[in-house]
Amino acid sequence: MDKKKLETFRKQLEERQQDLRKIVARTEQDGRDADVGTAQDIADRAANSYTKEFLFHQSNNERQLLQMVEVALARMREGVFGECINCGNDINAKRLEAVPWTRYCIACQEKLEQGLLEESST
Repeated sequence: MDKKKLETFRKQLEERQQDLRKIVARTEQDGRDADVGTAQDIADRAANSYTKEFLFHQSNNERQLLQMVEVALARMREGVFGECINCGNDINAKRLEAVPWTRYCIACQEKLEQGLLEESST
């Protein structure tokens, strides 16, 4: 991959990383704020509980995406960004433009989704 394209991906990933860090922090704060002013009514407590669970789930999804972005940046520093972690082939540039934190080429991603490939932790 040429340096100009790599730099473009790096900037995109760093911007996404900053955005996700802000979102995660805000969602965690909203979850803490939902607990303030304990409700007396059982319906209010149920609504607060639902809100906290929803915010936790949302925060968890954002944290997972943040981790994938950070792994992509680490792979960039290691010089292996854009290579499939399963087969080692280059990941299609169009795929990287759509999902720059991806670790798999299309073929390996399809195998992963069909359960024919085990998720790698790298």
